[in-house]
Amino acid sequence: MRFLLTALAPLTWGTTYIVTTELLPPDRPLLTGALRALPAGLLLLAAVRTLPHGSWWWRAAVLGTLNIGAFFPLLFLAAYRLPGGVAAVLGSVQPLIVIGLSAALLGQSARPRAVAAGLLGVAGVALVVLRPQSAGFDALGLVAGLAGAAAMGAGTVLGKRWGRPDGVGPLTLTAWQLTVGGLLITPLALAVEGLPPHLTTTNLAGYGYLATVNTAVAYWLWWRGLDRIPAASAAFLALLSPVTAVTVGWLVLDQSLTAVQLAGMALALTATAAGALTAAPKTSQVAGQSGTEQPRIRPVARQVS
Repeated sequence: MRFLLTALAPLTWGTTYIVTTELLPPDRPLLTGALRALPAGLLLLAAVRTLPHGSWWWRAAVLGTLNIGAFFPLLFLAAYRLPGGVAAVLGSVQPLIVIGLSAALLGQSARPRAVAAGLLGVAGVALVVLRPQSAGFDALGLVAGLAGAAAMGAGTVLGKRWGRPDGVGPLTLTAWQLTVGGLLITPLALAVEGLPPHLTTTNLAGYGYLATVNTAVAYWLWWRGLDRIPAASAAFLALLSPVTAVTVGWLVLDQSLTAVQLAGMALALTATAAGALTAAPKTSQVAGQSGTEQPRIRPVARQVS
């Protein structure tokens, strides 16, 4: 069940593209990122009424920067500068990044089967999103795409390493990160893009969906899941996002699906299941640990809170 609930986050993120293209003003990617993060963060912060304390001021700032403040702009920059679905393919290397960082920071060995599943996931996503015209790679776009995947991967692993303070739930941790990220993106969005001349009811509905379901709820589910499953397992679930985006386009926009795309979906889903299960700890390792993979995380959080 913990895997299924966590998977709802990337499934929800997979609807971002259709909402952005069909409901929002054009050419405002940074503003969209700011309006996704800041209202959601402030809403959750008002609900939990808890601010960071001690070392968690800078930890929340680091996590919010990596997972939101840096990830959103880099993601949009890659999407705008790269053709076809190349940005999605670059993002699909995140499980491999998380496997490497988990070995370095969490002491988890990089299992060959997990690495193989990560490579299979990249291949599957490539078949789903790439088109024949996906050529002429832009250097800045490539760097942005890889940097975005690395930022989110690093944020995921650090979040697993640090855990969370006593008495602080995943909802509070989500509020801190979204607020930090939103505060970082908003000045950049206003300086680079500015506000649209007017907003329609459809625009407001789109922004409302992104801020609530797509961001506040989805990121809470993601961090709730990360509290219960290994970081590498969570990273593999992120492969569901591009698959969902293509599926929604087929269902809602009547876009066609080729045999190659269907094969890519099968590969990506196989990699997701294989990678998540391969990275998961054995039952005997988690017995009596309240769903947390590493029993040392909570004491560390208590010492530095």
